[in-house]
Amino acid sequence: MKQFLAPAVLGTALLLPGLATAQVSPTPNQQPTQTQAEQATDQPRPAAPTPNFFLKDGKLPLNADASRYFKITLLNQVWMRYNESNPGTTVGGYAVPNTYDLGIRRFRIQLYGQLTDRVFIYSQIGINNLAFNSDRKADGTPASAETATGGFFLHDAVVEYAIVKNKLSFGTGLGAWNGLARYASSSAGTIMGLDLPGVEETTNDVNDQFGRKLSAYLKGKLGKLDYRVALTNPLIYQKAAGYVPTPGPNANFASTPPKPQYQGYFSYQFKDQESNLTPYAAGSYLGKKSVFNVGAGFIVQPDAMWYTLGGVASNVQTKAMQQYAVDVFYDAPLSAAPDAPSVSFYAAALHLDYGPGYLRNNAPMNPGTGTTNTNTTFGFGNAFPQYGTGNVIYSQLGYKLKDNLVGTTTFMPYVSYQHARYGRLTDDVNYYDAGLNWLVSGHTSKFTLAYQNRPYYATNSTGENVVSSRRSAVILQYQVYFN
Repeated sequence: MKQFLAPAVLGTALLLPGLATAQVSPTPNQQPTQTQAEQATDQPRPAAPTPNFFLKDGKLPLNADASRYFKITLLNQVWMRYNESNPGTTVGGYAVPNTYDLGIRRFRIQLYGQLTDRVFIYSQIGINNLAFNSDRKADGTPASAETATGGFFLHDAVVEYAIVKNKLSFGTGLGAWNGLARYASSSAGTIMGLDLPGVEETTNDVNDQFGRKLSAYLKGKLGKLDYRVALTNPLIYQKAAGYVPTPGPNANFASTPPKPQYQGYFSYQFKDQESNLTPYAAGSYLGKKSVFNVGAGFIVQPDAMWYTLGGVASNVQTKAMQQYAVDVFYDAPLSAAPDAPSVSFYAAALHLDYGPGYLRNNAPMNPGTGTTNTNTTFGFGNAFPQYGTGNVIYSQLGYKLKDNLVGTTTFMPYVSYQHARYGRLTDDVNYYDAGLNWLVSGHTSKFTLAYQNRPYYATNSTGENVVSSRRSAVILQYQVYFN
């Protein structure tokens, strides 16, 4: 990989001076002025007198034609949930077979703007998983290996310079210009269903900050090809929740100083072109665009993992983390009628190589705090093994009924499915999520009622990790998105 990337990086560096001085004839809409989320939440605005402070499309203009601007957005997603706990789950030391809880799944504030013709700045702060068992007035440090709950923290802080407008931009900072797949960088406010495919955020809070990474990146559009490549400085593993300081027979992230991470994602957009103003991909446009994309990506980090051989603690092996994916996204209305129903489909195939025996649980807004089980490998509360060394197929399908079906509102049922075959598990992972969106005002105001079903694993007498039972959750979410 180094041999492949080094000439590419050197070639790009040699081209930059020429590109920077190239004469580019400005054309209308050459640079995106909307994010994918803005396009997915755009609503017709009735004519009204212009207020004194003059906002255009929710932006505060910095010049006469509003090509330079500043904007703020807000997102709040609140969950009301019933969860069947994994066996042995406790809350505050007391056995709890099931829980009813209410919490803030996500809250976000975005601040961004086009400061000059070529300079763009983007930042985001927020909170995740604020529930009844969270640390109060937390400082952002995860409370445990499975709650990942903290206070307000910095999600994004990037600056970007357009070397050749629309075709090539250079950016750097803490951000989500990630490789691998479409939803490694997901627009939280436009998720089609209840939650995003978390399996695509393969290093979430291990050596990054909730999916955001300290990176230098190049991005742009070459015809219908949308691309991003990044060189990342991973965060040290010692600061991660659930840090394991010494290697064992199953691979884990190494405590040694991290080497650079290389990543990229390339998407060929056959129909309507999507914005790449920010890295975040829309979950569904609800029929506002006709999009058909095929993508491919990768993440590679040399010596990211370590493990021991033959049960000998001193026989430590290091290994590169290597991840590759292909995906397809289709989102379009079914006719040219202005109120037409629409369909949204996404599928991805991922190969994840963290090293032999690697396995990691995920537990969104975990309602549990501990377990009475002596074998804690498979987690408490709502945890299940979402990440591991092996192959994954993820798919989701949604159907938005015609607009104004009930008054000015409509509905969108959806279903998503994750199938994973991980080397450490005898039985495959099958995870289901199905639900119904009530689109009161598109993504701006919507209710989602969802049913989730996950496997719970146990180790049998012969040492095999098998599915011993299945657990469910029912969740009602209300989302307000000011964009």
